[in-house]
Amino acid sequence: MSDAPIPGTPDSPLPPARTVLITGGAGGLGRAFALGFAERGYRVAVADVNEVGAAETAQLVREHGVQAAAFAADVTDAASTEELARQAAELGGGRIDVVINNAAIYATVTRSPFEDIDPAEWDLVMNVNLKGPWLVTRAASPYLPDGGRVINLSSATIFSGSEQWMHYVASKGGVVAMTRVLAKELGRRNITVNAIAPGFTLTEASYGLMDDAATYGVDRGALKRASQPDDIVGAALYLAGPDSSYFTGQTMVVDGGRQFI
Repeated sequence: MSDAPIPGTPDSPLPPARTVLITGGAGGLGRAFALGFAERGYRVAVADVNEVGAAETAQLVREHGVQAAAFAADVTDAASTEELARQAAELGGGRIDVVINNAAIYATVTRSPFEDIDPAEWDLVMNVNLKGPWLVTRAASPYLPDGGRVINLSSATIFSGSEQWMHYVASKGGVVAMTRVLAKELGRRNITVNAIAPGFTLTEASYGLMDDAATYGVDRGALKRASQPDDIVGAALYLAGPDSSYFTGQTMVVDGGRQFI
């Protein structure tokens, strides 16, 4: 019988898999990203302020036969993001191949005319949706290898200018601007940075926003169906994969043709 270490034990070398760090991974799109990347063999680091939800996602990932770990992290806090990056890199044997900045405030944002937005809520939305991706990327940067990928989640609403949602729309517009700057700065290290701008997608949060979520906006799309999380996961897999190695600083609108940019 061979004395070689059993794969997965502390004494065995890490398998030749890539590692993805996903923020906001406790549910919704974050969980869908985690499962989609697990199916491709990635090790998955799941981060969220909801530690229980993150742990549930990590367990679902492990059921695909790949390594996963859950981390409680506040993306608005520099120390927390630095510790998150360290732990995620430890899972990946010293590197983080892909960062998906998915954490955001969405369903709980109060919709109101711009004159009535609570300044405290404005600051909270900006802190999570815009400052968060910056801090996470900054913390993960030392662990990103040549050929690494950063994928930021924006929103198709930045192109339609959804009324009574200025702070959310502005934060997601900022993500696109930040993506372009990061693409230039990290491009010197052969790291690509892109954004995905999903249209209205059927997640738990979306169902909580309105009674007609399943049919909302379907009539306006070129494809007459609602967006499912897997529709967005495919875009992320492309941006993380070898076929997008010369694609950077761009924003992919994934909304079934509800608007053409």
